[in-house]
Amino acid sequence: QVQLVESGGGLVQPGGSLRLSCAASGSIYKFSIMGWYRQAPGMQRELVATIIRGGRTDYADSVKGRFTISRDNAKNTLSLQMNSLKPDDTAVYFCNAGGSISGYWGQGTQVTVSS
Repeated sequence: QVQLVESGGGLVQPGGSLRLSCAASGSIYKFSIMGWYRQAPGMQRELVATIIRGGRTDYADSVKGRFTISRDNAKNTLSLQMNSLKPDDTAVYFCNAGGSISGYWGQGTQVTVSS
């Protein structure tokens, strides 16, 4: 069992940046895949970015070139650097460890992009 706690969300103007962090209560090294997902009001949860243990990353087309996912296995943290934010990025962002089917989820952190 592992608990995930996200932080770093907030209100930012279009074009701004935020850095989300996810702290795990235990070792994340055992999880071959970790990721960030988001859910906007009235929408289904969608994949934002994933990273595997070896460091390979994958991104949704909508965030490529703007977002960067990273993991620190020594500190048991997952991060998401978000640049050039758009109003369409407004959502609750969730940290995931172990995949979307049977993995673990954090409680989410709200990101609002608005002028």
